Amino acid sequence: MNPQELKKVDKQLTKGLLDIVVLVLLRSESMHGYKIITSIRRNFGIYFGPSTIYPYLNNLEKNGYIKSQWNLNNERPRKVYSLTSEGNSILTGCEHSFSTICSQLSRIGMSRLSSINGIQSNVMIDQVGV
Repeated sequence: MNPQELKKVDKQLTKGLLDIVVLVLLRSESMHGYKIITSIRRNFGIYFGPSTIYPYLNNLEKNGYIKSQWNLNNERPRKVYSLTSEGNSILTGCEHSFSTICSQLSRIGMSRLSSINGIQSNVMIDQVGV
């Protein structure tokens, strides 16, 4: 697979997990939208713009996984997002689910996954700040 195709696959996989990525980022600290965008880019090397991120944030807030509050202490007001206890519970469940999925993929033939499963999962979680 050439680098462009691999980057496209990475972006599709990350976008499919974007709500979880956002929750993991917010587990470590509250952030405004632009900081979430830059954190995703820094940790995953993938850019998702405001037109992608803000609908996810609105949906996560509507579902009760995050909450927002206006920070008026800067030059311009910023909406700051933080993880709720419900969002934290979802993340705990996701960690178990990801582990199970990786184990199943390894079991059915994704041999490279089995050798890096534990290491890869911990590295990915560490990279996004858990």
